[in-house]
Amino acid sequence: MRIEDEIKQPIFRDDYQKAHINLVFTAGWLQLRQAVAFKPFGLTLPQFNILRILRGQHPLPATVALLIDRMLDKTSNASRIVDRLEEKQLVTRTVCPANRRAVDIRITSTGLDLLNRIEQAGVTQSSCITRLSEAETHQLNALLDKIRADG
Repeated sequence: MRIEDEIKQPIFRDDYQKAHINLVFTAGWLQLRQAVAFKPFGLTLPQFNILRILRGQHPLPATVALLIDRMLDKTSNASRIVDRLEEKQLVTRTVCPANRRAVDIRITSTGLDLLNRIEQAGVTQSSCITRLSEAETHQLNALLDKIRADG
């Protein structure tokens, strides 16, 4: 559906304003779809993001600083998210033996199993993106990278 119809605004100041609003609206739309998809697994999108980062680090530990640096949503409270994941026994936290002020965070086998179940369920497959051709997807990625360049 066109952005004009989605937000009931037929006129924009210019195409730059329209593109900006369209991008913000689409990002929110995608996040809402993902939130609904992760709910049956008892996860939020930021929790999934941290588990995904920890799986990429596995078997090496991560620090909260590393998680913050790699998170998709930089406004999320990584420490609080790790608390929730630890309560669910999806991650562990231990004091780093080399630096007692640092905390090592690792994904558990339960966390790895949950990520596998999520992927097997197809939750991480974005069916809306597959509406684009491979060339369109390449162009979209290049344009999004260009928007963020030096910004």
